[in-house]
Amino acid sequence: MSNTIIQLLASEKFNGEGYSKWKSNINTILVVDDLRFVLTKECLLVPSSTATQNVRDVYDTWVKANEKSRAYILASVSNVLNKKHEVMPTTRKIMASLQEIFEQPLSSIRHEAIKYVYVTHMKDGTNVREYVLDMMVHFNIVEAHGAMIDETCQVSMLQDKCCHEQKHL
Repeated sequence: MSNTIIQLLASEKFNGEGYSKWKSNINTILVVDDLRFVLTKECLLVPSSTATQNVRDVYDTWVKANEKSRAYILASVSNVLNKKHEVMPTTRKIMASLQEIFEQPLSSIRHEAIKYVYVTHMKDGTNVREYVLDMMVHFNIVEAHGAMIDETCQVSMLQDKCCHEQKHL
């Protein structure tokens, strides 16, 4: 399966466009191959000669998983990105570097979510429940990205926007 995955990844190399889709595909592959833990768990120190077999096995498993996931990632990126990242020893560092280069900044996501909350009005014929759920999703996005709109303001905004449309009917 590994060679097939590497060939597939190499056929459509990530070149800087569509980072979110590429990252999602890589994460899916790592999950399917049970390798995603290398992104969340640090490598243990090299076991000493007196370490138990269990400790050595855990270390060896992590090293093998890291090498395999590095191969997947490096095979899936353009030659320029490959050269830049091949010196990085861990999958985690490679992914962090790519995220830093290509992911949309949190401030931009937060700004777009706040803008959506403030400028969106319930359109004529829109189901009130659907509108409120949509706004709740965007309130959560705002909060998840470090901004706060307290519950009182959220309710007030929803009432104003819903009542605003009823006045125009």
